[in-house]
Amino acid sequence: MHELIKNYIDGEWVGASRSTKNINPATGESLGEVVVSGREEALKAVEAAKRAFPAWRRTPAPRRGELLARVAIEMAKRKEELARALTLEEGKTIGESLGEVQKAINNLEFQSGEGRRLNGETVPSELPSTFCWTQRDPLGVVALVTPWNFPVAIPIWKLAPALVCGNTVVLKPASITPWTAKIIAEIFETAGLPKGVLNVVFGPGSSVGQTLVEHPDVKAISFTGSNEVGTKLYVDAAATLKKVQCEMGGKNPVIVLEDADLELAATGAAQGAFGSTGQRCTATSRAIVMSSVAKEFTRLVVEKARALKVGDGTTAGVNVGPCVDESQFDTVMSYLEIGKREAKLAVGGERVGDKGFFVAPTVFVGVKPEMRIAQEEIFGPVLSIIEVESFEEAMHVANDVKFGLTSSIYTRDVGRVFQYAEHIETGITHVNSPTVGGEAQLPFGGMKATGVGAREMGRTAIEFYCEWKTVYVDYTGAKRTTNIY
Repeated sequence: MHELIKNYIDGEWVGASRSTKNINPATGESLGEVVVSGREEALKAVEAAKRAFPAWRRTPAPRRGELLARVAIEMAKRKEELARALTLEEGKTIGESLGEVQKAINNLEFQSGEGRRLNGETVPSELPSTFCWTQRDPLGVVALVTPWNFPVAIPIWKLAPALVCGNTVVLKPASITPWTAKIIAEIFETAGLPKGVLNVVFGPGSSVGQTLVEHPDVKAISFTGSNEVGTKLYVDAAATLKKVQCEMGGKNPVIVLEDADLELAATGAAQGAFGSTGQRCTATSRAIVMSSVAKEFTRLVVEKARALKVGDGTTAGVNVGPCVDESQFDTVMSYLEIGKREAKLAVGGERVGDKGFFVAPTVFVGVKPEMRIAQEEIFGPVLSIIEVESFEEAMHVANDVKFGLTSSIYTRDVGRVFQYAEHIETGITHVNSPTVGGEAQLPFGGMKATGVGAREMGRTAIEFYCEWKTVYVDYTGAKRTTNIY
C-alpha cells in the first residue's frame, strides 16, 4: 500500500488541489490516492524541463548513456517491488509483470549504448577545401503520453531514447496506474538524473495532455493509446508543427494453414488472445483458419481456454487477471453481447465471480470478416475464429482491417512463409509463434491506422528524438569560383 502519489516536477514531489483513489481491479480495494493535476502543474513541468535542457544537452552522449545503465541496475534491484505494484494496480499476473519489468530493463540496457552510437557521417563536398559532416541534435522538451496496459515498459521505451539523445521530458502516465510511474521516477532520481530532466504529471488528457499538445516549448509528443485520442492529438499538435509519434490500436490475426502444427498453433493463439487479459495492442484477436482444420483447431483452443485459471494476479497459479477498471470491463462485456448476436459462442462470454473485473477467456466461432467483433479492437480476452478456403483468402481477410500492428502464421510451407511476409500489412510479424512480444533491439510499431511517426525500440527509436544537422566548413576561406545552387 502507498500514501498519496504526487507529481515529480524539477526534482521535487509536488501536490495538487485534488486527488483520487488508485483501485486494485482484482479486489476493488483502494491502494492509496494519486493527485489529479491540471494545466497549472503541466505548465510548471514544461518550464522545469526547459530550464534543464541546456545543461542536459551539453552532457556528453556517452555520459547520458551511462546514466541509463545505472537506471537499469537500480530497476533490477527493485524488480520484485515494481512488478508487485504493477500487478496490484493494473491486474496482470506476477509472472507477466516480472516479464514486463525485465523488458524495460532490456530497453534501458540497449538504449544506454546509443550514447556511444549517436553517429553522423562525413560526406565529400563538391567544393574545394570544404569538409562536410552530419550530426544529431536533440529536439528540446518532449512530452510522453503513456497508457495503463504496460505502465513500466512503454514509459521506459520512450524515456530511454528521448534522454540519451539529450532531450528533457514531461511524462504523463495513465492516471489509473500511478504507482509504477512513481517508482520509475524514484529510480531515475536514485541513479542521479539531474533535476528537471524528467518530470511526471498525473492528470486527465483533457487538461494535462492538452496543455502539453498546445505548449509552444514542447517540441515533440510520443503517444501510445486509443485511435480516437491519438488522432485528435495528431491534428492538434500540427498547429504548432510538433513532431508526433502515435502507437494506437490493433486487430491482430493469426493465420492457421492446413499443414500447421495445430497443437502449436492453438497454444500460440491462446497465449496471444488471453495473456495479459487480452489488454495489449499486440494481442491475438482473430484466428483465420483453413476450413479443413478449423474443427480440430477450435477444439484445442477451447480446451486451452477452459484450462486457464482466472483470478487475482498475486495468487499462484492464476493465468488471467482482471480488466484494468470498470470502464474497460464494461467495454469488454458489451462486445461479448455483440458477439453473441453476431456469431456463435464456443466458450466463455461471461463475468467470473461477483467481485473484481474478471472476464472468462472467450472464443467465438462462425465469425465473418465484416462482423464488429472481427473489425473492432476489444482489448479483452476474446478470440474470433474465421474459417477460410484458401491461402489467398486468408491473406485478404488478415489485411482487411484498418489496423496493422502485428500478425502470425502457422505453416510448414516455406514458400507461403515468404509470400506471407511480403504481403502482410503489419509492422511486426511472426512465423509459428504468437503475435505478442517484441525485443529491445528490434523496431516496434505498425502500419495503417495503428501508427504514425517513427518506430519505437531498437536503433530506430532515436530517429524520432533528434534532428539532423548538416555542417559545411570552408577551411581555407578561398574565394569561390564554383557556382552554388
